[in-house]
Amino acid sequence: MSQKPALAKAVVELADEAAMVVFGQRIAALIRGRLVITLQGDLGAGKTTLSRGVLQGLGHEGAVKSPTYTLVEPYQLEFGSVYHFDLYRLVDAEELEYMGFADYLVDGKLCLIEWPEQGAGFLPEADIAIEISQPGEGRCVTLCANSAYGEQLIGQLGAG
Repeated sequence: MSQKPALAKAVVELADEAAMVVFGQRIAALIRGRLVITLQGDLGAGKTTLSRGVLQGLGHEGAVKSPTYTLVEPYQLEFGSVYHFDLYRLVDAEELEYMGFADYLVDGKLCLIEWPEQGAGFLPEADIAIEISQPGEGRCVTLCANSAYGEQLIGQLGAG
């Protein structure tokens, strides 16, 4: 089965962890509606750091930890319900059905999903799929839009 091409794509080079957080805050500043963002990359690439930036940009003031063992960390913000998933330790994608994953998608205004490949077959297509690579000291962040809303956000990021 072939994957359809992204509607829009952007590549951003970030120097360090602080830049990753700021970039996440820039993404947050543009979110106006329901959104699913997936984050892929090797261990330590910065998926949780980028998620922290997004959450801080939406008004969260506390710590942001990777929900590696709990699978999901909920945040109730003025913006609405945000769910941060880390599927790294998921043994079988079918577990998402048992944990009520579909309910999170309905309730959440934003779902940030790390390690989406672990949930293949049970996850919806992300509005924005983010891949983080480590070409050296910094990070290369590739954003691919899979919906009209994702395309709009990536366009706005490029203009900012």
